[in-house]
Amino acid sequence: MAAAPTTRPAAVTPRPAWTGAGGPPPRVLVVEDEALLALELETGLRELGCEVVGPARNLAEARRLAEAEPRLAAAVLDVNLGGGELVFPVADALAARGVPYLLATGYGSAGPLEGRDAGAVAVLRKPYQRAALGAALARALPGHAPG
Repeated sequence: MAAAPTTRPAAVTPRPAWTGAGGPPPRVLVVEDEALLALELETGLRELGCEVVGPARNLAEARRLAEAEPRLAAAVLDVNLGGGELVFPVADALAARGVPYLLATGYGSAGPLEGRDAGAVAVLRKPYQRAALGAALARALPGHAPG
């Protein structure tokens, strides 16, 4: 009689946790109107050990979440939310509160940015790699570090 095949549990890669400040993981607002991109961004942020607020898929929802969440550490904001909506009112409100933000855009140097990126910690050009997200987030949260 043949022995039953043995199976090993799949290797589990530990999630890095953000360290620093001794508090809870940073809460990051996600504003992205494309569902698949929002899901990928959420996954990337969670893998970095962040708590995700959102995603907001339009300007009204983004404003509501930004105003309702007192513990935002940072935000990742899609510039063009479709239907002619641009995310800059939310970026301005976050900047007024001292919340650093990253802008994500599929446009080149022209397009809706037109100088509005000056307040952003970084501009992520779509499609961007998770390493670029992590590096930009590390600049936005200098008191924290992944891992």
